[in-house]
Amino acid sequence: MKSRILIIFFIGLILSSCVGVSSRGIFGTGVSVALDPRTIGTQVDDSIMQKNLSARILLMDSKYFISVKSKVLDGRIFLTGKVDNPEEKLKLTKLAWETSGVRSVRNDIKIKEEFNFQQSAKDVLITSQLRTAMIFNKNIKATNYQIDTYKKKIYIYGIALTSDEKDLVVKEAEEILDVEDVIASIILVDDLRIQKE
Repeated sequence: MKSRILIIFFIGLILSSCVGVSSRGIFGTGVSVALDPRTIGTQVDDSIMQKNLSARILLMDSKYFISVKSKVLDGRIFLTGKVDNPEEKLKLTKLAWETSGVRSVRNDIKIKEEFNFQQSAKDVLITSQLRTAMIFNKNIKATNYQIDTYKKKIYIYGIALTSDEKDLVVKEAEEILDVEDVIASIILVDDLRIQKE
């Protein structure tokens, strides 16, 4: 009974944050709605899809609250995180495809392995280095990107204003020491369904 009340509380908390559009945005605290190249309507649609999917993932199993992350950009869903077995990964992919308004699903969820503190610390360091490099590069709008690192592989999600900016982001990631692979899911502004005028 307590776990059911806790789940309902978390769902309420998640859904309550979908009222209105603030400066929080899809990429985290501090990202201004005005800086996002998507229209306000697209941002709201993506935010609603994000909250809907997060609530359904939480209802599926509360352990996913921390272990699985989802991002929605222009109706495209990106999943990252770790699960115990391949069946769970498939269930989450199916759940994402069942979300109303979805255009595509990219599932970068990994199957859990034994915890390695040294590897986890290295992944955090790689993410921090890339985030810093992007902030200091004047030709990259760092607020438009989300970065996840897993086993020295960098996953970048975001919206680039130009193809040159997209190439710069990938180049910055490839230059970080110990990075084995860069998986970029970067959408160009020109590829958005509806753009700001």
